Amino acid sequence: MPFNSLKDWLQWQESLHPRVIDLGLQRVGQVFSALQPKYNKPVTLTIAGTNGKGSVVAFLESIYLAQGYKVGTYTSPHILKYNERIKINGSPVSDDLICSAFERIDAVRSDVSLSYFEFSTLAALDIFAQFDLDVQLLEVGLGGRLDAVNIIDTDLAIITSIGIDHTEWLGDTRESIGREKAGIFRRNVPAIVGDPVPPLSLRICAEETGAKVSYINQDFHFEKHPDGWNWIGEQVLISNLPSPNLKGEHQYRNAATVIAAITAMQN
Repeated sequence: MPFNSLKDWLQWQESLHPRVIDLGLQRVGQVFSALQPKYNKPVTLTIAGTNGKGSVVAFLESIYLAQGYKVGTYTSPHILKYNERIKINGSPVSDDLICSAFERIDAVRSDVSLSYFEFSTLAALDIFAQFDLDVQLLEVGLGGRLDAVNIIDTDLAIITSIGIDHTEWLGDTRESIGREKAGIFRRNVPAIVGDPVPPLSLRICAEETGAKVSYINQDFHFEKHPDGWNWIGEQVLISNLPSPNLKGEHQYRNAATVIAAITAMQN
């Protein structure tokens, strides 16, 4: 059912699925298998959390681009234009690329109903597959365990913070929400937790999954000083880092979490 404009595609998607939010991996996973039967996954970092995801993605994108890597970034929601959700090397992709991806998705989905967010996730993954990326950064939209981006096995999971959000779908306690966000963990895969007081459920899930988790204030730390700040990890010290442009104590935690993630990826 091709449309002539991105606006028309998005309006149609908003009315296609009976639920605005419909968590689960079966439908979106089925369509992705048909869409990308020979999927060649780039290095993937998956970012979940209540607050701080956007900052962490922005830090990661900037660092990898500065090192000359080809980077795809998927985030939500957008601020001004839908295209902001899907970026290649820091630039939003064109309407034509997104519409072409939507057309391919619609052609293979058969009678499978997809939500607006699921269409968006599939489009991002389909577009990224065309660009021979070095790294793709996938921001979780809601929760983690049943979010559409979790159809991709991550090479490193990041959880920025855990607060009370989306209680209708994730539960009304930090323990239940932490369990959902920990759903992006994978066995023997590094994970970084930037929440200074993570719920017990997250630690339990980490042990049950067998993920290699590093926690802020336990496995890595930061310390501020008048000229900037230092990052301290196991047998690693990075001194005199410039203060983050984004203000607030939490931005130091976000930046420290990103350095821990990049350090883990280099090991």
